[in-house]
Amino acid sequence: MREFEGKVAVVTGTTGIGRAVALHLARQGASVASLGIDLEANAALETMAAAESLLLTVFHADVSVPADVSRTIASAIAAFGGIDIIVNSAAVHPYGTAETTPFEAFMRCMAVNVGSIHLTAEFGVPEMRKRGGGVIVNLSSVQGHACQSGVSAYVASKGAIHALTRAMALDFAADRIRVVSISPGSVRTPILELAARTFEGEDADIDAVFQRFGAAHPLGRIGEPEEVAVLAAFLASDKAGFITGSDHRIDGGLTAGIGVR
Repeated sequence: MREFEGKVAVVTGTTGIGRAVALHLARQGASVASLGIDLEANAALETMAAAESLLLTVFHADVSVPADVSRTIASAIAAFGGIDIIVNSAAVHPYGTAETTPFEAFMRCMAVNVGSIHLTAEFGVPEMRKRGGGVIVNLSSVQGHACQSGVSAYVASKGAIHALTRAMALDFAADRIRVVSISPGSVRTPILELAARTFEGEDADIDAVFQRFGAAHPLGRIGEPEEVAVLAAFLASDKAGFITGSDHRIDGGLTAGIGVR
């Protein structure tokens, strides 16, 4: 029997880590509802799932909008019967300082990266409670622990995810709902490609830039979305039944040192 047979998962984000998590859980037997705003990415994920005959349905949604989250979670429940797992992976990554980032961009970042976690809990936790419990996994970042310059909105959102995870873990423990976060280092995702093009220009050699980013990690490479998906699946599984309220770094050793090697 596959590990998540009979489980229902809601995963936000249909590119990068969100896509990898959705596919991994579905391959392990879960019925998966994926929520994404990017129509092209949504279609690509649907094609991947269909090619493997996975029980994975993609819903077009802006996860910062309450009506969208409420509607898609209701659709997932109608399709699959309930919710056992939520993985919050959707994110945006504006660049700039507190001086140069437009307030609208700051608020959009907080609404997507943090607000979506509130919304999936608001509409998803009552359904988890009906099933006797569940697991919520929130994707944060090493930037919530130590940060680069020029990314103030993103950093604020990722630090907020750590705090919100702790609060949710306490609030829902009596309902047998565990809540954890994951803090990846550099991972091969569209957001990392955006970083490469932001710092190196639109014509940048992405593979070369990724190699340089990887060299900053003691293990000498960037991570792969599938590696994060494996960690998310472990944390969502019964094997992690005594883990809640904690953050789990998967960063190739990036935050273990003090920057001198």
